[in-house]
Amino acid sequence: EVQLVESGGGLVQAGGSLRLSCAASGFTFDDYAIGWFRQAPGKEREGVSCISSSDGSTRYADSVKGRFTISTDNAKNTVYLQMNSLKPEDTAVYYCAAVKYRPPLLLLRLWVLEGMYNYWGQGTQVTVSS
Repeated sequence: EVQLVESGGGLVQAGGSLRLSCAASGFTFDDYAIGWFRQAPGKEREGVSCISSSDGSTRYADSVKGRFTISTDNAKNTVYLQMNSLKPEDTAVYYCAAVKYRPPLLLLRLWVLEGMYNYWGQGTQVTVSS
């Protein structure tokens, strides 16, 4: 059974940091890319970042570049999203998702498309207070 389990969300003041984790099981982790998405109340879900577990290639949304860092620990089948300099507008439910990796996913910016992903986690709430 495929599972993606997010953790690490919480309440933090603006300027603070959080580290989200996405623990994966039930598929060959090294063959997949893991994306982080977020959905704020009343807004559509948006792609935040993506990493290829096979070669470590990464991508970020412009809104988080320079503040968020995605990384992977293949030995633990876990992807992390380190979020620094958090802003109130980062408040959202954060989801991780998995898709079998092919280079066009990142090269053609397909990673931002929800429909590309086969598996999703349940989400973790991040709230940034001003």
